[in-house]
Amino acid sequence: MKTLKISDQVNYIGVNDRTTTKFESLWPIPLGVSYNSYLITGSEKSAIIDGVEVSHALKQIDHIKDILGDRHPDYLVINHMEPDHSGAISILRQAFPEITIVGNTQTLNMIEGFYGVTGNTLAVKDGDSLPLGDGCSLKFFLTPMVHWPETMMTYLEEEGILFSGDAFGCFGALNGAVIDSDMNADRYFPEMIRYYSCIVGKYGAFVQRALKKLSSLNIGMLCSTHGPVWKEQTAEVISLYDKLSRYEPLDNGVTIVYGSMYGNTESMAEATAEALAAAGVKDIAIHNASFTDLSYIISDAFTHKGLVIAAPTYSDGLFPPVKAALEALAVRGLKDRSVAILGSHTWAQQAVKVMGRQLEETGMTLVGDPIVSRHAPGADILEQCRSLGHTLATLL
Repeated sequence: MKTLKISDQVNYIGVNDRTTTKFESLWPIPLGVSYNSYLITGSEKSAIIDGVEVSHALKQIDHIKDILGDRHPDYLVINHMEPDHSGAISILRQAFPEITIVGNTQTLNMIEGFYGVTGNTLAVKDGDSLPLGDGCSLKFFLTPMVHWPETMMTYLEEEGILFSGDAFGCFGALNGAVIDSDMNADRYFPEMIRYYSCIVGKYGAFVQRALKKLSSLNIGMLCSTHGPVWKEQTAEVISLYDKLSRYEPLDNGVTIVYGSMYGNTESMAEATAEALAAAGVKDIAIHNASFTDLSYIISDAFTHKGLVIAAPTYSDGLFPPVKAALEALAVRGLKDRSVAILGSHTWAQQAVKVMGRQLEETGMTLVGDPIVSRHAPGADILEQCRSLGHTLATLL
């Protein structure tokens, strides 16, 4: 991607990745992903904000040379050490041997541990500032566990630009434009929810602390390490992160997650969905846990107020794909959802017991009594599923 000036003193020098199929080798990225980096040029000094994934490092260096010519950048600020951003550090140090690497103490320790890079570093603390010349100074805010322990954010005070690391980021490569005002950014919001819920979701309390710390700043632009530069929709993006980190549902829809070996549990899930729709619930997401990627299940569960879990007993326990989905939601601390349980079995009624125990431990609200089918569900069981779906709809 060509370098783009996003403010008087800031250029975008990031890259796009349209070939990697799974982010962190876990999460599908059908729309690709961007690795965002920025170059700030003050009257005296210049600073790169974050690197890129190592295979794209030469592109980033070309961007830097396009802007600075024969001059070398003075600083490399590392907000986050995950290798999709820090992977280029060694190559940047080789290209610009005199560059000073800026980070907090944990960051600098990780740089040595990951890449063996030491020397010519500058350790910064929470609230420290770094001047780049008249009218251009950086201020650093430590935001631990959003979503690694070393994470921090960098604020260009004079222009009100927050370089936020992975916070406020999303999946999706950039298609020509970089700033939200130059594109239709609607496509990135579902990918922001999926990114947050899968990667940052466990750390809601830490996100809330970071938002409180940053609340006094005049933020005119958000420059994260993934996705668009947010300018027109900054308030909307911050509000979305606030709600997600509070575990507040975004709407009154329902996520149905089911597993079914021979179609019996699936029939129960379908009957429940029909009742929800008949009761006026318009946003219903149904996921067969054996086929749907876990990231979409997690994302929809974060989005919707209602949740239906349906599974058969398997090997005297819970059907494994549904078990994995429940464990993923528990790890992320999802709470404050209204949950209905459906289960089926042939001779051992274990699935409902396991689901109930796991969900009660999360602090979610169980709706009515679980519906249990032995063998294939008859008309009476399907009617009970519809009744439970109607009850759930009244609580949304």
